[in-house]
Amino acid sequence: MGAELFEKKVTLDAIVSALKNVEGIVAIVLGGSHAAGFANEKSDLDLGLYYSEKCPFNIEKVRSIASSFSVTGVPLVTDFYEWGPWVNGGSWIMTAIGKVDLLYRNIDQVQQTITDAVNGIWQHNFDQQPPFGFRSVIYLGETQVCKALFDPHHILQGLKAQITPYPAKLREVVLSDSLWLAEFTLMQCVSFASNGDTYNTVGCFTRIVNYLVHALFAINETYPLGDKRAVQIIRSFHRVPSKIEEKINRVLGQAGTQAYELMESADLLKELWQQVVALTDGQYEPRFKVIDIKS
Repeated sequence: MGAELFEKKVTLDAIVSALKNVEGIVAIVLGGSHAAGFANEKSDLDLGLYYSEKCPFNIEKVRSIASSFSVTGVPLVTDFYEWGPWVNGGSWIMTAIGKVDLLYRNIDQVQQTITDAVNGIWQHNFDQQPPFGFRSVIYLGETQVCKALFDPHHILQGLKAQITPYPAKLREVVLSDSLWLAEFTLMQCVSFASNGDTYNTVGCFTRIVNYLVHALFAINETYPLGDKRAVQIIRSFHRVPSKIEEKINRVLGQAGTQAYELMESADLLKELWQQVVALTDGQYEPRFKVIDIKS
């Protein structure tokens, strides 16, 4: 182990050792890119702090610990749900080994989200975070990849057991919702494109691509971890349109500003949507039999 990695491990162990003594913190996990295997030398360390809704931990104690490891003064430490209903609080700490993020996770909310997902229920909060908001299935992705650093009651083990295999009802609803919304938005973008309305056309394009990305995650029965690296991840899927990243980059990066350019991009996006629909093997039936972009 190199000196830098050793220093990171020592600091990480010290942070976990301090946090696990805070009453109310029932589990601590390593999450994010380090847990998922995408980390590089610049990646933050993400620690999830799990607590029970009935017995939450003391924020001031976490603030004190965060401050003791900060090299830039008192760090930001939020109250519960200060960041919104899904990314429900945490801290950003600049430490001697780099940035460490603490993220709060309400075990009861995570459990309910998993139960809902198994029964074909998912949620989307657009305002939670850029660029496309927060979908509840991210909790399942986090649960799947996270590494328990402190979990004396094996809470994470129990949660992980509930999300394998990928729920059939969840697959069905994600495909239905995502491909229908992509189809509907594709129809709406035609009038914007034909008028040379770049603002609304490109807004539609980004929505459509995001819907297709989530459909591809469901087709491949994989939980997303968020929008970061999502396109790179779907590129590696077994069932995915060829040259998916290049097609997305073409439509979003060279959408155009003139009506004919926007219409051409819309036509390319329609083809991509059709390719994704074909991968459902008939599970998704288009609501409108013909979408004629060029009409």
